[in-house]
Amino acid sequence: MSEHKNPFLEPYGTLHDTVPFDRIRLEDYEEAFMEGIRRDNEYLEKTINNPEKPTFDNTILNPFDEGDNYYDLLDRVSTVFFNLLSAETNDEMDALAQKMQPILTQHANDMRLNPQLFERIRQVHLHHRRLTPEEKMLLDNCYEGFVRSGALLDEEGKTKLRQLTEEASMLSLQFSQNLLKENKAFTLHITDEAQLDGLPDTAREAAALAAKEAGKEGWLFTLDMPSYSPFMTYSTQRELRKQMYMARNTECTHDNSENNIEICKRLINLRREIAQLLGYKTYADYVLKRRMASNVRNVYRLLDDLIDAYKPTAMKEREELIKLFKKNNSQLKMMPWDSGFYSHKLQMKKYNLDAEMLRPYFELSKVINGVFGLANRLYGITFKENKDIPVYHPDVKAYEVFDKDGSYLAVFYADFHPRKGKQGGAWMTEYQGQWITKKGENIRPHVSVVMNLTKPTDEKPALLTLGEVETFLHEFGHSLHGMFANTRFESLSGTNVWWDFVELPSQFMENFSIEKDFLRTFAFHYQTGEPLPDDLIRRIVKSRNFMAATACLRQVSFGLLDMAYYTKKDAFTDDIIPFEKKAWKKAILGEQLPDTCMTVQFSHIMAGGYAAGYYSYKWAEVLDADAFSVFKRHGIFDQKTAQRFRDNILSRGGTEHPMTLYKRFRGGEPTIDALLKRNGIKRETKKI
Repeated sequence: MSEHKNPFLEPYGTLHDTVPFDRIRLEDYEEAFMEGIRRDNEYLEKTINNPEKPTFDNTILNPFDEGDNYYDLLDRVSTVFFNLLSAETNDEMDALAQKMQPILTQHANDMRLNPQLFERIRQVHLHHRRLTPEEKMLLDNCYEGFVRSGALLDEEGKTKLRQLTEEASMLSLQFSQNLLKENKAFTLHITDEAQLDGLPDTAREAAALAAKEAGKEGWLFTLDMPSYSPFMTYSTQRELRKQMYMARNTECTHDNSENNIEICKRLINLRREIAQLLGYKTYADYVLKRRMASNVRNVYRLLDDLIDAYKPTAMKEREELIKLFKKNNSQLKMMPWDSGFYSHKLQMKKYNLDAEMLRPYFELSKVINGVFGLANRLYGITFKENKDIPVYHPDVKAYEVFDKDGSYLAVFYADFHPRKGKQGGAWMTEYQGQWITKKGENIRPHVSVVMNLTKPTDEKPALLTLGEVETFLHEFGHSLHGMFANTRFESLSGTNVWWDFVELPSQFMENFSIEKDFLRTFAFHYQTGEPLPDDLIRRIVKSRNFMAATACLRQVSFGLLDMAYYTKKDAFTDDIIPFEKKAWKKAILGEQLPDTCMTVQFSHIMAGGYAAGYYSYKWAEVLDADAFSVFKRHGIFDQKTAQRFRDNILSRGGTEHPMTLYKRFRGGEPTIDALLKRNGIKRETKKI
C-alpha cells in the first residue's frame, strides 16, 4: 500500500491545477497549515534581513518564489479548508477550525505588526519611482492594509489589538457554527396528510424525500429555504406556519449552547474597540474609509432617500394585504406568518401568477443551459462539463470555461442543493484567483458558486422557482467577475474590489430574469417541451413590482440595523432584541414580535464581512439598474455594450477606483433614476 502524500505540499498535478478533493484527508489540513506558517515566517525573515535597499520588487512582490512551481501554501490550504467549512463541513472540520483559528489569527498579526517589515513597506511607499498605475494601487493597498491592521501602533497598542482581533476571529467562527447547528436541529415532522393542505406537489414530494432520507414516515420540513419558503407560502395550516416562522426567527436565541446573543454583543464591542484603537470614532468610520460611500452620512442619506421614496407605496401594499387578510379572518390580527400566505393570494388575485405555475418551465439543467447561453450570447464564452475534474461532493458539477477565441478561461464549480453540512443562503467563492506570473503566464481562476436550490425528488427533476433562477443569475454574475479577471496581481483581481461595488455584477445579472428574449432561450416545460407561454411572461413582467416597495424597505431595515450597531461610539450594553426593534423601526411597517431576533442569525454583519456594509446591496442596486438601462437602450444582448462592461468592470478588478471604472463604462455618474423607474416609484433625480 503506497504511503499517503499530503496533496497540499506538492504540485497538484491535476488538469488546470484544480484542487484534488479526492486525495485530501482531514489530517492533511493541520499539517499544511503549520507548514504554510513556517514558510511564511521563513519568507518574513529573508525579507526583513535583506541588506538591499527596499524596493517594490524586493519588498512588495515576493522575491523568493521558486519559479514555475511556487505557490502560497498557507493561502492554498486556507482557501480549501474555509470554503469547505461553509459548503461541506462536519464535526471534525468544525473542531479543527476551532483549533486553528487562533493560531492563524496570531500568525496574521505577526506578519502585519512586524515593525521591520512595515518599515521596508513604508520606505517603498515614500520613495517609489516609475510604478504603473496597477503597481501603485498594489503598493497603496499594501501600505494602507498594514496601517489599518495596526502597524503604526506602539507596542502596548499592538498587544491590545492582537487580543481584540484574536477574540473577534474566534467569536465569528462560533457564531457561524452555532447558526448552522440551530438551523439543522429543527424539523417539522408531519404524519397526518390533512396537515399538508394547500401545499403543492413539489413541496410534498420534497418533504417525503426528506423524511425518507431521515428514516421516518410521512413528511419532513426544514428551515432550509427550498422547504421553508413553499411551506410559508402555501400551507393553509396557520398554527404550523407559526411554528415554522417562530423556529426560524428565534434561531440562536434559546437557552442553550447555540445562543448567539452575548456573542453578538461582544463582537460589536470588539469591532468598536479595534476601530477606536486605530484612531477612528466608530467601526463604521473605519470601514467606510475604503468604500464608495466614503462616510456614514452618505450611507444614511441613501437609506433615508429610499425610505422617503418607497415607504408610501409600501404602506399601500401592506394595507392591501391586511384588507385581504381581514376578508378571510375578520376576527383575527394579521401576523408575520400570514404575510407570505396572503401575499401569494394577493398575487394570484391581481396577476393570476405564482411560483408553482412557473416551476415546470425552470428545470435545473435547462436553467443551467440558459444561464450559460446568456454568457455565450453576451461575451462569447462557452462551458463544458468535465467529470475528470475532482469535486468535493457528488452534487457539485465542474466545468471548463473557454473564451470566445477558444482559449481556456477558467474552471467553474456549481454546487446547487442543500444538505446537512452546508450553510444556508448562496455565495460565490474561488479556489484559485487570477494573476500573471513573472514570466508572463496568465494563471486563470477557479470559481465556485454555492446555492441551496430545490432538489430533485423520486418523481421529478429539480424544478426551480423564478426566485431561485434569480439567485443563480446573481451568483453567476459574481462568478463572471471572477472568471473575466485579467490583472497582474491576484489581490487586485476579480471580486477583490470595494464591497459596495462587488454586488454590481451580480445584481446586474438578475435583470435578465424577466426578459422575454432571455426566457425564450431555456424556459421549456420539462414534460411537454412547450415554451413558457407569452401570457405567463406578460404576467411575470406585469407583476415584477408586486410588493417591491415592501422588499426595498426590508433591505433598508437590515442596513439601518447594521449601521446602528457599528456607529456606536460607546460600549454596547443594550439588550440585543429591544435594540434591534428600535434600530430599524422607521423601515418596519408591521408589528414586531418580542421574541424574534434577526441579529443573532445575521451572518453578513456578524461573520460574513459585511459589518457596516450591508447598505452595499442597495448602493449596488442603484448602479445595476443604471447599468442595465444602457443595455435596454442598445439591446439586452448587445455585444458591444457587453464588451464595454467586461473591459471596464468585469476584467479590471480593484485596479482603479470603482467610480472611475463605472464612469468609463457608463459615460457619467449613476443616479437613482433608473432604479425608481424600474420599481415604478416616482421621485426626483438624485446622485449617489
